[in-house]
Amino acid sequence: MQRQPARALLIDLDGVLRLWDPEVGKTVEAEHGLEPGVLVRTAMSWDIYRPAVVGEIVDADWMRLVATRLPLPQDEAIAAVAEWQTHRGYVDHEVLAFVREVRAAGRPVGLASNATDLLRGDLEALGLTGEFDTVVSSWELKIHKPAPGFFERACAALGLEPPWVLFVDDDDRAVRGARAARMPAYRWSSRRDFTYLRAALGLS
Repeated sequence: MQRQPARALLIDLDGVLRLWDPEVGKTVEAEHGLEPGVLVRTAMSWDIYRPAVVGEIVDADWMRLVATRLPLPQDEAIAAVAEWQTHRGYVDHEVLAFVREVRAAGRPVGLASNATDLLRGDLEALGLTGEFDTVVSSWELKIHKPAPGFFERACAALGLEPPWVLFVDDDDRAVRGARAARMPAYRWSSRRDFTYLRAALGLS
């Protein structure tokens, strides 16, 4: 039996709709004599990343913890992290065009992000406010992907049962979590994925 098209789209932010310029981090690391990649690796350390995305600490506290772990004098470490954080990413405009296409076809679109308290401000700065029917933030829910509760709340925000909501993310764990929550889920890899996604939403 052919599967019925999804009635809504739930899409990840970072790595799908928002991209980050790796040269920014490389430049800061080189200027301060840091090992390449140490900023991202330190920030993503689970013991400090998890509290930042489930609303236990604010983004500024998270970045202060990152600074304490860098092999630099604290003043210099704080300055390095602040310089790195001035870059807030950029929008993949082809993905944004796809989001608009989906909404224009009558399918609601939700943004689903493991995020900090900066999410709403970042969306505004990126010109993305108003581009979604709902924004589902782990910081606001106090639950992060891939927890089942995150996907349950996201689908509820879209007003649909999980099997009718197509989830797209670039993280394998999030995709597996969505599938465990009974959602059709697709791992984003490139813009070539649009053909499949349009078909899954009945837009072909």
